[in-house]
Parts: sequence; C-alpha cells; structure tokens
Amino acid sequence: MKHLVLAALLLLGAAPMLHAQQVLPLYKGNIPDSKPNDVKETSVTLANGGVRISNVVQPTLTVFPASKEKATGTAMIVCPGGGYTRLSIDHEGYDVAKRLNDMGITAFVLKYRLPNDASQPDKSLAPLLDAQQAVRLVREQAAKFNVKPDRIGLMGFSAGGHLASTAGTHFTQPADEKASKTSVRPDFLVLLYPVISFNDSLAHAGSRDNLLGKNAAPTPLRLYSNELQVTDQTPPTFLVHAQDDKTVPVLNSVVFYEALTRHKVPAELHLYPQGGHGFGLHNKTTQDDWTERLHNWLVASNWLPR
Repeated sequence: MKHLVLAALLLLGAAPMLHAQQVLPLYKGNIPDSKPNDVKETSVTLANGGVRISNVVQPTLTVFPASKEKATGTAMIVCPGGGYTRLSIDHEGYDVAKRLNDMGITAFVLKYRLPNDASQPDKSLAPLLDAQQAVRLVREQAAKFNVKPDRIGLMGFSAGGHLASTAGTHFTQPADEKASKTSVRPDFLVLLYPVISFNDSLAHAGSRDNLLGKNAAPTPLRLYSNELQVTDQTPPTFLVHAQDDKTVPVLNSVVFYEALTRHKVPAELHLYPQGGHGFGLHNKTTQDDWTERLHNWLVASNWLPR
C-alpha cells in the first residue's frame, strides 16, 4: 500500500513536467511546395541533452503561452538555427520560449521545413513559406492566443536568423500566392548571430549551399543576401553577435545594422568580444545577459509595457 501511495505522489509531482505544450500543424490540408516522398523526420538527443531535428516534413508551431498574470499581448515566433540542415530546437527554441514567457511574451517555436530536394519542388522556398505562414497563423488567430495582431515578433538564431531576416525583408510579395491576404510582415525582428549575407566574404557556406545549392546563380544569391533587401519598411530589429564567431562572421550583423541605419529603421546592435557561435541564452564569457538587453529594447520600443 505504501508503495502505491508513494507512486501516486510521484506521479502527481511529475504532472506539470508531463504536461505537453500545444503543437499546431502549420497548414490545414495540402502543404505548399511539397511532393510525395519517403522522407522521415528524425530527432537525435545529444549526450548533453540537446535535441536536433532534421528532415522536417510536417512543419508545426509549439505554443508556450505566457501566464495570465504576466501576459502582455506580445507574441514571438522563434526560429532555431542549424545551418538549414537541422534544428537546434532545445537551446535555440524551447529554452528561449520559456525565457520569453518570463517577460510576459507568448512564444511559438517554429519547426520549419529544411531545404530538401526529395520532398520539395523548390527547396529554397520551403523555409520562407513556413515562416510566413507562422506569422499569418498567429496574426489570424491572435484572439485565441491572447496576443495582439500588431505585436508579433520573429526571432531567429544562426540560419534561423537568416530565415527571420528573409521574412523581414521579403514580405511584400508572399511566397504562397494562394494563401489569405493577411500580412506576413513581422512587427519586429530579433536576430542572434544571424546568417545575413550570401556574399563570398561573409556567407556561412553550409547555410548558403543547403538553401540554394553549391552552384547558385547570382540572382538568388543576391535575393537572399538580406542586407541588400532592406527598405524603410523593414521591421525594427535587435541584433546580438560575438566578435570571435568563427562560424558566422560578426560582419553579418554589422552589414544588416548598417543597412537598417541607412533606411532609418530603428535598430539596436549588441556585440560581445567573445562567445563564439551558438551560445543560445547564455554567453558564458560575460556576466552580461543579452535577454535583459532585449527586454529593455522591447520596453523602450513599446512592444512591452513600461
């Protein structure tokens, strides 16, 4: 009997941890830019507990609602990085969403399709289609999620930062021409050590090759070099990067910031001398917390209440 009582208590204590987040399919019905295939999604748990997802066929949004006590009406869609070959969905996704909840932000972790010739007629379009659909879905269902349709941000890490900056500069002609006319423009961008440019001197070659192929023509290379696509309609942007990043050169963030400045788009750039690439929430080389800088910026920019 004692064992049964103990087991029941343990289950009750674990109940909050067993509670699953709501996972929403990104599309109802047919998924655009997809074709019949045998691709199977894979998920790998690393020795350190990190989770890496690849071969995404069914894109989803995982919802992390802010508590009723803290909810501000602001939303953030989070795009994990992974070089357009996998998604670092834990430390650049779920962990970040929980931190955003602390700020009163309802977060949505986007499991977007990665470029794949076997499952997509045009592999360069699939990630952008998914990012734009995520913005569209959250905006159209804002009341359901208790968020405001004019306070939807898009956050991206590394290649996810390239996707977010693409969505932030390619919204005037949405990739899915058959979708509803709801705006897919994010209201603001948050970019962490982002891939921005596909210029030879700045590009992360893996992200560029995975998205466009190894022998991409000049036109798509320029189109997806997002520092060249900034206009005065590009959303206000917050950027973070480390100077010693050997994977994605820090100048990716710098050239995007310069382009925003030229077009008089409000922007804030935080550069750390050290930290490398992929540090997620915690740059262990500094006591500074970039999420506190982000909170300050969101308040100053009126995306969060004072």
